[in-house]
Formats: sequence, structure tokens, C-alpha cells
Amino acid sequence: MMLIAIAILFAVFLIVGTPVAFALMLASIPVFVWTGTMPTTVAIQKMVTALENFPLLAVPFFILAGNLMNVTGITDRLVRFSRLLTGWMAGGLAQVSIVLSLLMGGISGSAVADASMEARLLGPSMRAQGYSPAFIAAVLAFGSVITATIPPAIGLILFGFINEVSIGKLFVAGILPGILLTAILMLTTMLVAKRRGYAPDLPQLPTARELGASFLESIWALFFPVFLIVGFRFGFFTATEAGVFLVFYALLIGRFVYREVTFARVIEAFRETMGDLGMVMLLIMMAAVLGYAMTIERAPQQITAFMTSVTDSPVGLLIIVCVILIVSGMFLEGAANILLITPIVMPVLTHAGWDPVHMGILIVSLINFGGLTPPVGVIMFTVCGILDVKAAAFTRAALPFFLAMLVFFVLIAAVPEISTALPGATR
Repeated sequence: MMLIAIAILFAVFLIVGTPVAFALMLASIPVFVWTGTMPTTVAIQKMVTALENFPLLAVPFFILAGNLMNVTGITDRLVRFSRLLTGWMAGGLAQVSIVLSLLMGGISGSAVADASMEARLLGPSMRAQGYSPAFIAAVLAFGSVITATIPPAIGLILFGFINEVSIGKLFVAGILPGILLTAILMLTTMLVAKRRGYAPDLPQLPTARELGASFLESIWALFFPVFLIVGFRFGFFTATEAGVFLVFYALLIGRFVYREVTFARVIEAFRETMGDLGMVMLLIMMAAVLGYAMTIERAPQQITAFMTSVTDSPVGLLIIVCVILIVSGMFLEGAANILLITPIVMPVLTHAGWDPVHMGILIVSLINFGGLTPPVGVIMFTVCGILDVKAAAFTRAALPFFLAMLVFFVLIAAVPEISTALPGATR
């Protein structure tokens, strides 16, 4: 009964437009008022202790590093390199956006941040070349999910923190799935672009000299994720230490190599970081209170008992969890989803024999996929808002990409080695 009351309250607060963080907090009111099992002082303690975890130090450093990269001119260089790599293909600029998402995975770490950045950066050019606004929104939104799997994805950090899974292994595990998703989305884009008659952005293949010059110009940005992987592989640093290293790396490259860093730009990067970080940390604090309330009411045990009563098949349980995550992703922002839902479903999956690292990649991807779907998909509405596209038009244009994502999820779930091969090599 208590769990039903919590769920109803949470849904009501979301429907009336309450910010997600406060909806999480307010939904725990029944536990305070009706049962008395959680005094308000305990709720405050949970808010404070939720932020007193060493792995969470990685979050502000990676967010800051990403924002510093964006003010050093690195993004512009990656766009030029991506254009040379794929601009000659059918749907040239659309292909550029997908490859850019792959390369930006090591910089932004956030699907929403990547989608909004590319919508402003590439959206006007794609529209000028005759691309349908709905198609532009679909390509940019679905491509942003790549960013969520390539290190240093913020979602993977939060998943590792809340579920006590090695963040370093999650980072390494996301590489092959990210490349696979890139290939699937590029193939889908090519087929759709050919059917719609979208011409390449470049009239011909670039020369080796052009590619080489652009590669050298972008090499410091391309080394960004490489340093991460090498550092984790050989144990040079933890996730938090990697974040600190990348902040200094961004400052040094921007100041002494590209010479585009100014004091004003650094202040801008810090200002954006404080806004991003405030949102993430507020979600963590409020989710900790509701999570504790649900623990008191034995929600994980009740949900586990319900799921295992439906089926005891590992595959069946995984399918149920996937459906839950997709549905919850339609209503909740990714970070809130990870903090609220994954601690409940992960014990079920690990008890059924699924590898936590494998599940981390699949779950974070599924949660971000939920952000692409109506009625409250955060990524969808971010892109549609910037490009002035109706949600119905976006959904129609996105149908081929929904199918592509289904293929991706089936491959990731059915072939665990795609996620576990590289982390296995780091042991």
C-alpha cells in the first residue's frame, strides 16, 4: 500500500510539472507522515551522506573537463575531421553528426549535452541543405546515445557508484558497444538518406593529405579517450584521478597548443559546470531520500519477489527489466532513472547470473533510449525544442532509428562479449 502511495504521488508531481528532483523528495512524504519510520533528521542525513562518496568526485571533474574542451576549439576541429571522414557518404552531414557523437563521447559524457550542442552546431547547416527538420532531430537525438556509452559517460559513473560496480571497467566496456552503435546508426542513416535523396556534403572522397592534416589538427582531442583507456588498463589512475588529469589536460592543450583559452572562456566553462553539477547533485540527494524510504518499505524485495513470480528465466527477467527501464526513461531524466531504478533491478539481474558490467552498459543505453521516446523523453524534447520540431513528426521520422536501436539492444543482450571482452582483458 505504501509503495502504491509513493508511486501515485511521484506520478502526480511529474504530471503537474514539478521538477524531477523535488518530485523525488516529495514522493517520500507518506513514509514521514504515515509510518514515522523515517524522521526528518534521517532524511537530511541521507541527503548529506549521499554526497560523501569518493566515486562521486569523478562527476564534477569530468563535467568540467568536457566544458573546458568545448571552449578550446576542440569541438570545431572534431567537426572538420568528422566531415572529411564521412561527408562524402549519402546524407553527408547526418553521417558527420553520428561520427561526431562517437568522438565527442570522450568529451561531453552526456547524451543531452551532445544532442543540444550538435542541434545548434549542425542543425542550421543540415536544414540549409534540404534535410527534413524531423529527420535532423531524429539523427541528432539517436546519435547522442553513442555519447552515453563512450567513456567518460556520466551515466556510467553514476551507475558504478550506486551499484558498486567498477567505474574503470564500465568505461572500458563501453568502447565496443559505442563503436557498434555508431556503425548501426550510420548504416540506417545511409539507407534513409538514399531513399530521401539527401546528397553527400562533400563532392568526392578526401585526399590522404587532407585527412592527415585534419587528423593532426584534431590529434589532441582524439587522444583524450585514449589516455583514459590506457590509464585504466595499466592502473595509472582511478576514475576520479582521471577526471582531475583531464581537467589539467584540457587547460594545458587549450593554453599552450591551440592557444584559444582565455580567462573569460575558463570562467564560462566553470559557470556551465556549476549549473550542470547542481542539477546532478540535487538529483542524487533527493533520490537518496526516496531510495532509503523505499528500502524501509522493502520495495526491492517486493519487486524482486513479483518479478521472480512471473518468471525465473534469466532471459525473461532481463526482458522485464528492459521494458521497465524503457518505460521509466519516457518520464525520468537519465541520472534520476539510474539513481532510482537501477538499485532495485540490479540485484534481480545479478542473482539471475547476469554480469554487472555487461548489465551496466545495457541498462545505461536503455535508459538513454527512453529519453528518445514520448511522452516526456528529455533528449527528444531538447532537440525538438532547439529545432522547432513537433514530437509527432519526430516520432514518425525516427521509426527506422527505433528499429536500429532494437537491433543494437538485442546484440548487446545476446552477445555479452561485446561488453565484457575488453574489461576482461584488464583484470
